[in-house]
Amino acid sequence: MVRERDWGGHIGPTVLAGVLLAGLWGIGLARLGAAPALGQNTVPGVVLRLVQPNIAQQDKWKPGLRVGNLKDQIAMSMAPAPGPSPTHVIWSETAATYYLSADYPVRRAIAQAVPKGGLILTGAPRITTAGEKPLKIWNSLYALDDRGDIVGTYDKSHLVPFGEYMPLRNITGLDKIVGKGTDFSPGPGVRTLRLPGLPPVSPLICYEVIFPGNVVDPEDRPEWMLNITNDAWYGTSTGPYQHFDAARFRAVEQGLPLVRVANTGISGVIDSYGRVVKQLNLGQKGSLDSALPKALTATVFSRYGNVLALLLMVATGVLGMVMGRRRGS
Repeated sequence: MVRERDWGGHIGPTVLAGVLLAGLWGIGLARLGAAPALGQNTVPGVVLRLVQPNIAQQDKWKPGLRVGNLKDQIAMSMAPAPGPSPTHVIWSETAATYYLSADYPVRRAIAQAVPKGGLILTGAPRITTAGEKPLKIWNSLYALDDRGDIVGTYDKSHLVPFGEYMPLRNITGLDKIVGKGTDFSPGPGVRTLRLPGLPPVSPLICYEVIFPGNVVDPEDRPEWMLNITNDAWYGTSTGPYQHFDAARFRAVEQGLPLVRVANTGISGVIDSYGRVVKQLNLGQKGSLDSALPKALTATVFSRYGNVLALLLMVATGVLGMVMGRRRGS
């Protein structure tokens, strides 16, 4: 009898949990069912070329290979298009292994790959101007026009500890695990970048894309997100796949398309519903051309973040306390 009563007391919560899960599943199916066909709802006049050079991590920063790596990416960017010509070209994180802000000849070389009237967006380190103190280095995104002029930059703000900076360096005296010398400096934070010929964009470098609720400026909502990264660190492990799936979640949460360009993969275009429009697989060298999907209206999560989840947690706790007291009485 005791066992029957205990089992009966668990039926209600079990059924309720099942109903909630089924409801969430149904809402997701309904949302996707009402979505336009994949690749149909796009921004007019914008064709992006994503370049994935697949450069091994041990070769990326070798002085003797830098020029060849750069020329290879320029050639991939200028290759004939299988369809509509690209209007903008996007390279991965630190694709240009030069301080572009201080190296106009390299910028001019890269400008060869800029479509007429368009831009090339590339990752590269940025350094303070000559003579400026203190010396600072940033992991940055540059937007270059067809003259090699810088028309926009974004500095990574969420740095990787032990890789891009060493926590408590002054106390421990230890150096970074990856690379030596000066730590990277953090940028001012997430922001919306406005560039000629493109909708407003929220740039994200490397693992900045994995943090829910911290990928766009809520006061200046963009129309798409751009994640440039270098997943060569992870080799062929599960890391690049997890990183790519995390990016898909950000698209769903924000109701915004997300374009991801990686050195070794996975690069791709994700629409505002989290669907993969096109992609280049891990370890694949190549480029892909794609239209830019349109943004949706702001989602509940993009407006309120985790507030609703916290309210549900509080309500569940209060309900549990009330039910516990009733059983005790």
